[in-house]
Amino acid sequence: MTKMFQDIYEDIKSYLLNGENWLNFSVFTMKILAIIIGSWLLVKIGRKAIRRVFSIRTKGPMKISERRETTLQKLLENILSYIVYFIALIMLFDNLGYDVTGLIAGAGVLGLAIGFGAQSLVKDVISGFFIIFEDQFSVGDYIKIADKQGFVEEIGLRTTKIKSWTGELHVIPNGNIAEVTNYSVNNSIAVVDVSIAYEGDIVEAESVIERLLEELPFKYEEMVGTPQLLGVQTLGASDVVLRVISETKPMEHWKIGRMLRKEIKLCLDEHNIEIPFPRLVMYSREEEESLTLKEGGHMNG
Repeated sequence: MTKMFQDIYEDIKSYLLNGENWLNFSVFTMKILAIIIGSWLLVKIGRKAIRRVFSIRTKGPMKISERRETTLQKLLENILSYIVYFIALIMLFDNLGYDVTGLIAGAGVLGLAIGFGAQSLVKDVISGFFIIFEDQFSVGDYIKIADKQGFVEEIGLRTTKIKSWTGELHVIPNGNIAEVTNYSVNNSIAVVDVSIAYEGDIVEAESVIERLLEELPFKYEEMVGTPQLLGVQTLGASDVVLRVISETKPMEHWKIGRMLRKEIKLCLDEHNIEIPFPRLVMYSREEEESLTLKEGGHMNG
C-alpha cells in the first residue's frame, strides 16, 4: 500500500515538474478564457452595432415606427446572443476533446425527437414569428390578452411579457395568444360625465362648458382637436348628466379625463353652477305623531 502511494506521488511530482505539461495547461486555459471573453465582447459589440444601425435608420428616408423599432432591436439582440453563445459552447467542447461533428449530429437527432414531443414549443415559436412579422403589437404597446392587460415589456420567439399598471409581470406563451386587443395603435377617446343639479340652469352650464372646451387644446398637447359637449346623457334621480368626449393621443385618455374633470369643476364653481350632492331628508316620528293628534283634535272640535 505504501509503495502504491509512493508511485502515485512520484507520478504527480513528475507531471508537475514537467515544463511541457505546464505549457499545454497554460495554452488550454488561455484558449478557454479567450473563447469566454471573446464571446462576451462579441455580444456586447454586436448589441451596440444593432443599436447604432437603428439610430441611423431613424435619420434616413426609410423610417419605421418607434414601437416596431424597439421590438426588432430587442429581438435581434436576443438572436445574436443565442448564436454567439451556441458557437462558443461548441468551441469549448472542441477544446475539451469532444467530437464536435458527432455532437452536432446528435443534437440534430435529439432536436428532431424533442420537436415531435414538444409541439407546444414549436407552436410558441411559430406564433411568435408571426406576431413580429405581422406587427400585431410591439414593445411599449398597451394590450389585452384574455384577462391580462398591460404594457408590453418584451416579445420573444417563445413568450411575450406584459406588465400591468400595478406592477405584475405576466409571461404568456405565444402559442396561447388567440386574440389581442391593442390600445396603442389608434387615438383614444376620453369620456367624462358631468352632473348638474336640477335647480341649475342647464343652458348656461352647456354654454360655460363649451367656452372652456375651446381653450383646453392650447393647454394640453395630448388632446387631438377640440373636446365636444354631446349634451344631456341621462336624467338621474337628483341630477342632469352632461357628457363630454375628447380625442387624445394613444393611451392619453386617462390623463385627459382627469384633467377635464378638474377643469370643468373649477369652471362651474367660478360661474356658481351647482354640482349636485347627496341629500338626506329626516323625519321625526314623535313630531309626526303629535301633528296627527293635533289635526285629530281640531277635527273633533
